[in-house]
Amino acid sequence: MHQNFTDPMTILLSQVKIADTRSPFNGLVKDILIKDHTIISITDHYKGEADQVIDSKNNIVTPGFVDPFVHFCDPGFEHRETLTTGSNAAIQGGFTTVFVIPNTTPVIDNKSQVTYIKQHSQDLPIHILPIGALSKKLEGKDLAEMIDMHSNGAVAFSDGLYPVQSTLLFLKALQYVKAFDGVVIQMPIDKSLGSLGLMNEGILSTKLGLPGIPAIAEELIISRDIELLKYTQSQLHITGVSTSKGIELIRAAKKEGLKITCSVTPYHLYFTEEDLKDYDTLLKVFPPLRTKLDQKALFKAIEDGTVDCISSHHMPQDWDAKTIEFENAKAGIASIETSFATIHQLFPKLTENRIAELFSINARSIFKLNNQGITEGANADLTWFSKTDSTLLSQKESKSKSANSPFWNIKLTGKITGSYSKGILHLN
Repeated sequence: MHQNFTDPMTILLSQVKIADTRSPFNGLVKDILIKDHTIISITDHYKGEADQVIDSKNNIVTPGFVDPFVHFCDPGFEHRETLTTGSNAAIQGGFTTVFVIPNTTPVIDNKSQVTYIKQHSQDLPIHILPIGALSKKLEGKDLAEMIDMHSNGAVAFSDGLYPVQSTLLFLKALQYVKAFDGVVIQMPIDKSLGSLGLMNEGILSTKLGLPGIPAIAEELIISRDIELLKYTQSQLHITGVSTSKGIELIRAAKKEGLKITCSVTPYHLYFTEEDLKDYDTLLKVFPPLRTKLDQKALFKAIEDGTVDCISSHHMPQDWDAKTIEFENAKAGIASIETSFATIHQLFPKLTENRIAELFSINARSIFKLNNQGITEGANADLTWFSKTDSTLLSQKESKSKSANSPFWNIKLTGKITGSYSKGILHLN
């Protein structure tokens, strides 16, 4: 439920454990008092009155979750998702900030489209930040109006679902964003190697009779982009890394001191190509699901800190787009509502601080968002969760408009219990 307090009311999170390495209260169980968008008190036991007391015992609170790569399909594809339904799904998943990709109609490639997203999301319960297109009309030929978009609130630059194939254009983009300390986001697929592919290339794709996308299609783009990053000394975020070699290249580039960061999706960690044996169209995604060995490498990268963020890559599709032959089905998974629970199910021993890094703190730092710790006087933008409660989401209960989640009706351990953002309290 959403509770929108227009009058300055007080909300008390009672006995919640704080997970935020930048907070002086990190690791401690406290009472947090919120009033009028601000944390006004953090104490052992708050003695005063509060308009609403939330029993948060055995819950962990972090700065509000951030998802740096989602598709809300608005404008142009509102039959799949809108800014309103997308924001409701996001808040169900604990996200108080999301970055929407520019693959809309019209494309987010100028300041008026950036303004459209900002204005139409003003009254929604979360922060929706537009990613500006890197190239005009996402054609990969000419740079879009990046400074204009940046000045009007674009959070980063990417061609989203159309990874930039032109080396020259990508080089120019990396150079261009340096003028305002911007970040370029790339989803790594060399289309000339994977244009007809439907799943990971290997023995299984041959058995199933489906054309494959080889791992090298990802690795070549990552390798090229790292070389361009070395040359420009700019900032690059690779999203949706899916191969062991890809993650190894990023790990090595980090050791060299390059400003490179990366995200992985919950579904690349949960499923592998083997789950496609029945031609399940819900599992058709780009980059595709890879091998168990690739998945193992991603697990290690989550645990050793190589992966900076979890991004749901929330890609809504309607029923018709998935209830069709595998080769004709559209790619994408709607996974924003189950993102946290999926990760917690897979990594039950992940520390609370690492969860906070993966879902919030690192993205806030990389993309230069409001990055205050949980402390008195700070803006109240918080997510809290239980590690023992479970999530079981059905299509009926889903807040998304979409019809394409393989996580529906799967019981996952870990549950988002609430969030507070833009003066709005949401309790699950």
